[in-house]
Amino acid sequence: MSEVKQLPYGVADFETVMKDNLYYVDKTMYIPLLEEQPHNLMFIRPRRFGKSLLLSMLRTYYDKAKKDQFEEIFGSLWIGKHPTPLMGRYQVMHLDFSQIGGTIDELEKKFDEYLCYRLDAFVRKYADDYPAYFLKSFFACNTYTGKLIQITTTANELRIPMYLIIDEYDNFTNVVLGENGEEIYHQMTHAEGFYRDVFKKFKGTFERIFVTGVSPVTLDDLTSGFIIGWNISTLFYFDKMLGFSTEDVREMFTYYKEVGSLPTNCDIEAMIEEIRPWYDNYCFAEECLEDGNRVFNSDMVLFYLRNYILYKSAPKNMLDPNTKTDYNKLKRLIRLDQPDGDRKGVLKEIAEKGEITSNIVLSFPASDLIKPNKFVSLLFYYGMLTIKGVSGLQLVLAIPNNNVRMQYYNFLMENYDEVCGVDTMELVSKYSAMGAQGNWRDALQYLCDRYKLLSSVRDSIEGEKNIQGFFMAYLSLCSYYIIAPEMEFNHGYCDLFLMPNMAHYKAKHSYIIELKYLSKANFTDETATKQWNDAVEQINRYAVAPRVEALRQGTQLHKIIIQFCGWEMMRMDEV
Repeated sequence: MSEVKQLPYGVADFETVMKDNLYYVDKTMYIPLLEEQPHNLMFIRPRRFGKSLLLSMLRTYYDKAKKDQFEEIFGSLWIGKHPTPLMGRYQVMHLDFSQIGGTIDELEKKFDEYLCYRLDAFVRKYADDYPAYFLKSFFACNTYTGKLIQITTTANELRIPMYLIIDEYDNFTNVVLGENGEEIYHQMTHAEGFYRDVFKKFKGTFERIFVTGVSPVTLDDLTSGFIIGWNISTLFYFDKMLGFSTEDVREMFTYYKEVGSLPTNCDIEAMIEEIRPWYDNYCFAEECLEDGNRVFNSDMVLFYLRNYILYKSAPKNMLDPNTKTDYNKLKRLIRLDQPDGDRKGVLKEIAEKGEITSNIVLSFPASDLIKPNKFVSLLFYYGMLTIKGVSGLQLVLAIPNNNVRMQYYNFLMENYDEVCGVDTMELVSKYSAMGAQGNWRDALQYLCDRYKLLSSVRDSIEGEKNIQGFFMAYLSLCSYYIIAPEMEFNHGYCDLFLMPNMAHYKAKHSYIIELKYLSKANFTDETATKQWNDAVEQINRYAVAPRVEALRQGTQLHKIIIQFCGWEMMRMDEV
């Protein structure tokens, strides 16, 4: 048997993946489709979806310096049997703007230094294509502007085709926007700002340009809307160009089982179903709703598989540890401390309802981030929302999976904690009794008492969705369970199902929780009694659903109804 392929976890260099025998999910069939698009392309995807590896593959494919290695590198892949005429045609310049850092005062200098370094490396690589007089003049120049002008002029004279590939084009500008505010950011990206200036020069220099990032904000500011014509992020052709399909995951897991890296008794289909609610369900194009095939976050799948190979079991914590870093980057960008645009209100609505109705805006300036529809679009680009359906002329955008849902819950808890002062250590201790012993009352009573404290906040909005959001956020701290809101059982939707996380914790009890709300204005003994009786009928119907029987996995099922009047819990009992 040939050597076992290593997992490419954290590896973004395509040549390393292929030459060092790392596992690669083939994406080369997208090359002809990309070539059919306009010559200047913009592709937005959330962090950790494999953008850098895709760009590295494209660099290798189009690089004239790698043309003689085509069979060695690409022979086993789809494109190896279907090469296009553009294979090995270009001098390829690669820029990665995540490499640029430093204080705001030295950013322009660092940017100039980085471009000079990359331009020097570019000319050294293709030195045989240029005359001696050019090389002497080029290396004597000490500004990126001068160097770029010389390359442009000489390459045009010699009819040398060039391809520019930019990774993380918005990395350092998003940092500036989040940490230094819009005024400093505006100076960089408008008028004669240094970042805008270089993009103006790029557009006329290269035969083809491919740019990736995590949002279209910066490029809209740089190009005054020009990006709209070549943003392919929501074209259905490229919905699955990054990330893994279910079949990709199945093939990968099967390979590692067959070579002995996974336990012989592991159930591949069960593993896929285990990770699906945590890492799957991304849809980036409305037209792909019908096929039902969603996209897994590739980095998260590799995180899970790496753990399974090392420890012969799934990770106890299914959350990718990099998630918190991504959440903090988004928080800095949207600057929730700024009192404008009701962005906190939008996040609360999404967290409590699980979805929002809006349209996706392909491009918008940073100044529009406070506008609700633009802010929702930003959440989509960051992978915090995905396309779930259509409602009239708008899209239904939903939280894609539990990994992302936890980020919304963290946001809710950060806001609630300012008022409620929840002792999470005490709460987690109560959850242990809930999962192991069936003692649910202490934990739920504690949450009810803390929820009541929200009534002191003037802009808090009471209601059933608000209650549900509060309970979902804090119940997510209970490792015994996967919190499943609005699950469908027997033609109805229960408020909360606490599904035992049996792969990691041996809970003995499971729970269906119905949360009921009456406003003080509408409260009467009669309406309260009728609402309670209706809830009893509902929860009993849910409990006998075949799906519940399967999901509770042999645990004792508790049916809990909690009834609120305004902010105060009136009644809480097990049915």
